[in-house]
Amino acid sequence: MDVTLRVQRFDPEAADPKSYWEDFQVAIEDNGTVLDALIKVREDTDGTFSLRCSCRSSICGSCAMRINGHAGLACKMQASKVMEDGVITVEPMGNMPVIKDLVVDFDLFWDKIMAVEPYLKHEGPEPEAEYIASNEAMLHLSGVTACIMCGACVSDCTVMEVDPSFLGPAALAKAYRFTADPRDGDENGLSKDRLEELTKPSGMWDCTRCLECVAVCPKGVAPMDRIMALRDQAMEAGFHDTIGARHTEAFSDSLEHSGWLDELRLVPKSLGMTNISALAGYAPIAIQALTHGKMPPIIHKKIEKAENVRKIFDKVQGPEQR
Repeated sequence: MDVTLRVQRFDPEAADPKSYWEDFQVAIEDNGTVLDALIKVREDTDGTFSLRCSCRSSICGSCAMRINGHAGLACKMQASKVMEDGVITVEPMGNMPVIKDLVVDFDLFWDKIMAVEPYLKHEGPEPEAEYIASNEAMLHLSGVTACIMCGACVSDCTVMEVDPSFLGPAALAKAYRFTADPRDGDENGLSKDRLEELTKPSGMWDCTRCLECVAVCPKGVAPMDRIMALRDQAMEAGFHDTIGARHTEAFSDSLEHSGWLDELRLVPKSLGMTNISALAGYAPIAIQALTHGKMPPIIHKKIEKAENVRKIFDKVQGPEQR
């Protein structure tokens, strides 16, 4: 099978070090992977071509890169299934500096992983025997522990594109692996210190739920789902006095009581009614909305049959929690 690889390359030692595109034509087996084709380029066409790879079995995560615009493992993608008009576009992962060709610098990735303290931290007296965790608890954690640290989720995180300080999906999913572990935290498995740190700016509340990390994860870890679970944990632990928590509660209350979102009051309730400086920062947006006829109604009325929306809340939360 003939394959055309359109590869984004970068040589830091070039006279004018800028990224550029180069096409390679290679012949591989009909069931060959994108990684097979890339290795063919390196071995038979251009020995200066750089990429990372190791196990070729979707275990080590070394060959993560962007293929046709989205991150994934080159060893897991069959070339015949990802070709578009006979062409496969390959780029280095995003949100990390490129070292050479498809090789990126993972320092930022590992710094963020270490920032969440990825190890068990038991609070209180040491137990007299070994730590015991239920089978149910460990089965729940099996999904998140499947992470192979390939960085695909970080590569395609839309928040990190605009805010590199964001902890990112991989680090937050790793944090959840410990906050959800009954052996972490106090005797009840509550990791309040961890959760308090994660509620700070650039933490769990900065995720915009774009679902990119879920879409590209090759192991089904679903980092965004773990971030949403972290938010639930934080609020259950009593961390309500954050912009993210207030936003969630204001959003939920509006839907539950009127059946639709009260956009006019969402921002002040999220920021805090007494947070004058933050509210003033939104004044230009409010003025622009007003002048363009986009200002939400001042009087927020219930939609017809709003009680049907409340029934959904009752079914999810239970009437006793309302």
